[in-house]
Amino acid sequence: MLNHYDLSHRSYTSSKNEPTSSFFDFVLSSPAKINLFFKILFKRPDGYHEIASLYQAIRLFDYLHFKKADTFTLTSSDPALAVDQTNLITKAVFLFCKHAGVEPRLHIHLDKNIPMQAGLGGGSGNAATTLFGMNALFNTGISSDKLALWSAELGSDVPFFFSSGSSYCTGRGEILQDIDQLKLPNTVTIVKPDFGLSTQLVYSHCKIADLPHNDPILTLEHIKHGSLDFYNDLE
Repeated sequence: MLNHYDLSHRSYTSSKNEPTSSFFDFVLSSPAKINLFFKILFKRPDGYHEIASLYQAIRLFDYLHFKKADTFTLTSSDPALAVDQTNLITKAVFLFCKHAGVEPRLHIHLDKNIPMQAGLGGGSGNAATTLFGMNALFNTGISSDKLALWSAELGSDVPFFFSSGSSYCTGRGEILQDIDQLKLPNTVTIVKPDFGLSTQLVYSHCKIADLPHNDPILTLEHIKHGSLDFYNDLE
């Protein structure tokens, strides 16, 4: 479903009501996102690409289970997913501890449903949900705005997952303008081939001079008024 989905409020589930998750204190949903359009503007001096895109949260979720523990551990339902220091959940845990002044004494289990290397923001959403969950678990009372600011250290897409769920994104993707009540279809079909592509690899093969000269501001206005003017320069 494509909806105006406020990502500043995660859906909580008490694990006491779920026999399969009774070990955990609570469970948070971690949504995916799609890019309704994605425009590459130019390559910046810092090596990143300046982009303009309309990000939309969708109702496809991973689920993160949280529990206090003596030390930090991370497990996953997907054996192909690394649960070491390279995982964005792990990075988010230690980022939160650094800024909030708490010890990493928790266990997180990830129920993985969002396909990896598919441009759906699964890892970025997991990172944002980890920050949100730790704030609740340790009762640190940090605002969503501050969590979003911290989250930019983890990746360009992560701050989006503290937004309203529909955002016009510029810069590297970290500059957000919330968009209200887009006229979008009720459903979307996602097709994921049996292989993935790394973002870095896709960008490395992009020839900006050969891209269509679409105006992202004009595209945004068209979509606001109900046009299905979708495209992606990385396709």
